[in-house]
Amino acid sequence: MTAHAPVGVGLIGAGNISDQYLTNLTAFPDVRLVIVGDLDTARAQTQAQKYGVGEWGTAERVLAHPDVDIVVNLTVPAAHAEVSSAAIAAGKHVWSEKPLAIDRPSARALLDAAAAAGLRVGTAPDTVLGPGLQTARRAIARGDIGTPLSAQTVMQYAGPDLWHPDPEFLFAEGAGPLFDMGPYYLTVLVSLFGSITRVSAVGSTGRAHRTIRTGARAGTDFAVSVPTHIAALASFEGGAVSQSTFSFDTPLTRTGIVEITGTEGTLVLPDPNTFAGDVRITRVPRPGSEPARETVTPVGVASGRGLGVLDMARAIRTGKPHIATGELGYHVLDAMMAIDEAAASGETVHVTSKLDEIPLVPEDRDPYGATL
Repeated sequence: MTAHAPVGVGLIGAGNISDQYLTNLTAFPDVRLVIVGDLDTARAQTQAQKYGVGEWGTAERVLAHPDVDIVVNLTVPAAHAEVSSAAIAAGKHVWSEKPLAIDRPSARALLDAAAAAGLRVGTAPDTVLGPGLQTARRAIARGDIGTPLSAQTVMQYAGPDLWHPDPEFLFAEGAGPLFDMGPYYLTVLVSLFGSITRVSAVGSTGRAHRTIRTGARAGTDFAVSVPTHIAALASFEGGAVSQSTFSFDTPLTRTGIVEITGTEGTLVLPDPNTFAGDVRITRVPRPGSEPARETVTPVGVASGRGLGVLDMARAIRTGKPHIATGELGYHVLDAMMAIDEAAASGETVHVTSKLDEIPLVPEDRDPYGATL
């Protein structure tokens, strides 16, 4: 990696989510998209040419490329640990889509291997780096709602088989609504409240089989192997508690709901699957009056997926910590595994991993500025 030049990035996994990453990573001056790789090299070529990336090929070609400093792993969840570990073994830093892995041992082994090699791991969601959550964190730190006490989150809709042309992996081990969408909501909660200490949950599977509704394979049935509805309770190290719904089983769509209640008011966050959006506060009313409502406009430059890759690239070059770390991803995975275990056993499950305080993003950070 040459000083005073963009950080080289190689992308593995040219599926649906790659469009969002490629759009942004080709717009950030501090990174340079070098190569796109996929099991389907024709799909890798299509995506590379669509976004003006000069090279494409297999995952192995990405890992061997001398100009790649960070591998962005956008493969299916079951392959995350294997591909990320291969990137570490190849001497590359790695950014992984969520979840970090689908089990604790492989995630821990990945992080240990990276630490031993002096390499970094980052993990989605990087939505928590956007102006929406960052503004909410600052509002809570200012005492805008008093002492935070509790949270409620809701993510429910009819399921990704409605819109994804190849949705089977979203109903397989390592996915379902908990592992697919849970990282967005749980990462927000631990960013605000600190480490999760214990969880309880119930779960169910609404249908044993689903039908693909869109694309070339529409009408194809497939088996469901994970719970498609989870209701979870969590306790946090600072004393706050939360209740969360994650569901692919209801035609009534209610997504993006994150409400944080404190001693003096309730704060409503933007959808944690987005990077911006207003923060709304409802304060405890005075006797005889209506609740006071306020909208806090987010501070910061909005962008999109790939922001965590950029943050990690800049941190590598400057020697500073990056924010969406592998340890954050591990703690969220640990909590999701605990929720899954609690739903299966009917027992409260303790979460043993812990996090250091997650730093705030500087208010003047500009993803589109050249700093390297």
